[in-house]
Amino acid sequence: VHDYDIVLEILVINRTPNTLANLTVELSTMGDMKIVERPQAHTIGPLDQMTIRASIKVSSTETGHIFGTIVYEDTSTMEKGYINLNDIHMDIMDYIRPATCTDEMFRSMWAEFEWENKVAITTSITDLMEFLNHIVDSTNMRCLTPHDSQDRGSFLAANLYARSVFGEDALVNVSVEKKDDGKLAGYIRIRSKTQGIALSLGDRITSVQRGLPETK
Repeated sequence: VHDYDIVLEILVINRTPNTLANLTVELSTMGDMKIVERPQAHTIGPLDQMTIRASIKVSSTETGHIFGTIVYEDTSTMEKGYINLNDIHMDIMDYIRPATCTDEMFRSMWAEFEWENKVAITTSITDLMEFLNHIVDSTNMRCLTPHDSQDRGSFLAANLYARSVFGEDALVNVSVEKKDDGKLAGYIRIRSKTQGIALSLGDRITSVQRGLPETK
């Protein structure tokens, strides 16, 4: 994955004793992606293999999917064959970069941006700073709010900011408190100009917030 392009390399292995003719990989995409270079048709001999390439251009930051089907003709039986490929999931994290802005700029963008996604905090983490650092690390964002790591209060609020390689802004506000039972509760709000970032970043936070990754 480069900033704006995805180069897809598909290794095709013919494990049959027959020659496969007119073999093509038919691709389709979901999300803001466009297939620039479609794979050409090939002929693969018995027990042979080849690498087929395709180029896909990405034009905005959102979670996308690439679907594919291999189509071929068996020259011995003259039958057509179809093989559905597992879909490829494109991660929003490939396009998000930590960035910085002033408090005034953050507040201005927060008021301006119309797309908001609100995620309820559900986590096994019990330390406020540990939870904040985990969210920052897991989303490629930068925390704009200074915090004392020694502070052991029961409430924490922070603003996070990132920009995509396409120049799109992503704003996050974390508001979390420690309940009497030791568990954390609150909300993480995401705002952006585009729905794709707000939804994709919300999905990312939902999937990683539950706990710290296991250390091997």
